Amino acid sequence: MGIQGSIKKVRSLTEPLQVAIDIGAKRALIPIENKRSFFDVSAEILENVDPIFYGEVKRAALKALGLN
Repeated sequence: MGIQGSIKKVRSLTEPLQVAIDIGAKRALIPIENKRSFFDVSAEILENVDPIFYGEVKRAALKALGLN
């Protein structure tokens, strides 16, 4: 996220998702700008994480809390 609160694209999803899986994450909040990058992630990682895409910070917070 930028200083003004704008959502920025993540360079690579593979490494952060692998780290998240290693520590027990089952779901991952992913910026909608990274939706195409998600197809570059290995099948092994995709089997172990449920992606939740978001486009704005408020929506991401609500999804993280399970309210949306």
